[in-house]
Amino acid sequence: MSGGAAAASEADAPTDGAEDGGSKRKGKLIVLIAIPLVLAGAGAGLWFSGILPGLLGMGAKQEQAEAEPPPIVPALFDMPEIIVNLNVGNRRASYLKLRAKIEIADSRDLPHLQAAVPRLQDLFTTYLRELRPEELRGSAGTHRLREELIARANVAARPARVTDILFVEMLVQ
Repeated sequence: MSGGAAAASEADAPTDGAEDGGSKRKGKLIVLIAIPLVLAGAGAGLWFSGILPGLLGMGAKQEQAEAEPPPIVPALFDMPEIIVNLNVGNRRASYLKLRAKIEIADSRDLPHLQAAVPRLQDLFTTYLRELRPEELRGSAGTHRLREELIARANVAARPARVTDILFVEMLVQ
């Protein structure tokens, strides 16, 4: 029995050694998995708290990107008074007196519009001289006139964008 007991204790010894080696391996495996997880968690915490982007020099770029551009402010420009004779054929002469304000989308384009005033006056006068008094009657006539003048103003004042023409005075005589 003593031989059998020795054999049994020898058989138990290697399994105990294997279990000790296995628990050491499991401990190493846990440490190898835990270290990257802890580092990733710390990096994520630093990133989302804003510390890491600041350390990497990325904070200034984000602040510049988040800064809103200055608001675009529309502007009004007073056109000089225009007096033209209308196209009446053989009838008695008829005249149109027009004072208007031009609205542009961005006030920074005001110098472009001021530089285009001679061209605007020419285009407006040429168009208005071909109108007949009947074409200016009623709100539909005024609306058509506004749309035509806006189209011509956008051509003449480019790159400024004309959004509307406001009639201050329109007298047909």
